Amino acid sequence: MTGIRLDNTVAAIAAELPGAAELFRGHDISFCCGGNVQLSEAAVKAGVAPSALLAELQALVVAARRDAPAETSDLIGHILDRYHQTHRAELAWLIPLAQKVERVHGDHPSAPIGLSQVLERLRDDLESHMMKEEQVLFPIMRRGGSAVIAHPITQMRDEHEEEAEHLRTVEHVTHGLSLPPGACGSWTALYTGLRKFTDDLVTHMHLENAVLFPRFETQAQAAVSRTT
Repeated sequence: MTGIRLDNTVAAIAAELPGAAELFRGHDISFCCGGNVQLSEAAVKAGVAPSALLAELQALVVAARRDAPAETSDLIGHILDRYHQTHRAELAWLIPLAQKVERVHGDHPSAPIGLSQVLERLRDDLESHMMKEEQVLFPIMRRGGSAVIAHPITQMRDEHEEEAEHLRTVEHVTHGLSLPPGACGSWTALYTGLRKFTDDLVTHMHLENAVLFPRFETQAQAAVSRTT
């Protein structure tokens, strides 16, 4: 997301802009179940001036651009090292920890029932997505692109939408990653880890959607124009 408007929905902003989810949590703005409202309406309901909230989000847009190496090969390497490997490693311990918290605290009204299943679905979808990038899309990009690259990029964008939906479900079942009073160490560690994981995944998708993919979509459009 390169520009934020007051008529954008809260859900779309949280899924596409790094740091927006945490900002919304800080203002007690829901972006899962109640996320299909416009930013202007959500701000008023939260008692925040729409212009002030918009300014905070626009600052995040500027900050998000700093995490993008200029060279395409370097950017791909950054995505692989910083996000692909990190997601795999973190989900490997977040899922069993979620299972433990659900098992031990399942009778608590704030228990994140169903969280481990959501994370398992996200892991499976994300692993398939990342393998396609690692084995097909990124090698094409490192070779300079292709006239037919628009199709796999479109597929990756569609899969990002599915991953964003998983994140909204995580937000829902964890009640906005809100810990109940007296939460144990495992529950606290789980939500701390989830906060980082979800923020990382949004940043990962942003770097691809807003920085990497457009470089090759422009190239593909130019190739089509030359043949027509």
